[in-house]
Amino acid sequence: MKEYAIIVAGGKGTRMNNVTSKQFIEVAGLPILMHTINAFVTYSSEVQIILVLPPDEVEIWKSLCSKFSYQVPVTIATGGDSRFQSVKNGLAKINDTEGLVAIHDGVRPLVGKDIIGASYHLAAVHKSAVAAVRLKESIRITNQDTTKAVDRSDYRLIQTPQTFDLAMIKAAYDIKEEASLTDDASVAERAGFKISLFEGSYANIKITTPEDLIIAEALMKE
Repeated sequence: MKEYAIIVAGGKGTRMNNVTSKQFIEVAGLPILMHTINAFVTYSSEVQIILVLPPDEVEIWKSLCSKFSYQVPVTIATGGDSRFQSVKNGLAKINDTEGLVAIHDGVRPLVGKDIIGASYHLAAVHKSAVAAVRLKESIRITNQDTTKAVDRSDYRLIQTPQTFDLAMIKAAYDIKEEASLTDDASVAERAGFKISLFEGSYANIKITTPEDLIIAEALMKE
């Protein structure tokens, strides 16, 4: 079954205190986004990669590819005003009606080929496979007046890749966009599809703050 990957790279560097969009910040000698794409290439050179970028950053990407002599083939899709719209634009670049598609954050460069492979394998069986990890710390639910401890074993932190049967996720993205639909699993669930989780990795961090950059570089060196 043909495998696709939609890499969503629409973030800005606001929490980084950096004018450079976070996916273009260099870590361990390459922009973060190139490390992320390389992770999928390491898994398989046969994966067809769709890279979703803000319209005003397509030329920046092309200039970085020239600067770093980066020649991994990708299909460019332009992002929308929200993640929902960006993923939908990425899906529109896939003409096939059958296959598997992994949707992944452009700023999760440390995803391992084992996690990627597991996501495709499990999605082929269950129609969906969403990476998740168990909570390490205690959590509490709170309102304006009180707080209450809850059982952390009932909860998971959701990561990407989130991998789906292609026809299923395309159908899911035909629903109306709502602010509560913060990831692909929530879109598929709202559309009436069942979501299957699998064990992700604590190393598969999403780089959003300066501290994350330090951690990512240390993990890459390791």
